[in-house]
Amino acid sequence: MGTQPSTDRGRLTRQRIVAAAAEVVAEKGALGASLDEVGARAPASRSQLYHYFDDKNDLLLAVAEATNDTVLDGQQDLFDHLGTWDGLVRWSDALVAFLEERGGKGGCPIANLLGQLGERDDAIRAVLASGFDRWEADIRAGLAAMVSSGELRPDADVAWLASSTLASVQGGLVLSQARRDPLALRRALDGALELIASYRPI
Repeated sequence: MGTQPSTDRGRLTRQRIVAAAAEVVAEKGALGASLDEVGARAPASRSQLYHYFDDKNDLLLAVAEATNDTVLDGQQDLFDHLGTWDGLVRWSDALVAFLEERGGKGGCPIANLLGQLGERDDAIRAVLASGFDRWEADIRAGLAAMVSSGELRPDADVAWLASSTLASVQGGLVLSQARRDPLALRRALDGALELIASYRPI
C-alpha cells in the first residue's frame, strides 16, 4: 500500500489520480489502462503515482474502492427511503430511468470491474464483493423497516428477498447492456417487486 496522504493537498492529489484512473479504466479496461496515461490525465508525475500507490494493482484496488462508493453513494438518497413500498418503487424506477438515459449502455461498474479483475486479484475481488454486500445490506435494511412498519408480513425473509432483488438488478443490467435495451432491467425489477409484494398483508 502506498503512502496515505496526511495533508489536504495530498488527499486531493490522491483523489485526482484515482479519479483519472477510473476514467481510463472505464474507457480502456483495467488491463489496457497504463500508468503513463493515468499520470497524463490526472495530471501527476510518475514519482507522485509511486508515492501514493505501490504499483498498478495498488491503484486498481483504489479504483475498486472508489467504484463502490460512486455506485452506492449515488443511490443513497433512494436507499434512505427504501423502508416504504413507494420508496422501493421509486428506487427501481430510478435505476431504470438512469439506464434509459444511457441507452442501455454501461451495465454495473462494480460488476464490470469484477469481470475484468475478479479472477486475477483476490484483494480487488474482495473489495468489489464488499460493494455488493453494502448494496444488499441497504436493500435488506429497507425491507426490514417495511416488516417493522407492517408493510410486509413478519414471515418475509428479508435476507433472501434482498439477495434475490440484487441478483435481479445485476442480471437485468447485464442483459440490458448486451441488448442495449433497458427493458430487461425493467422486467427483472418488476419480477423482484412482484416477489416482495407477495409478502404484503392482504
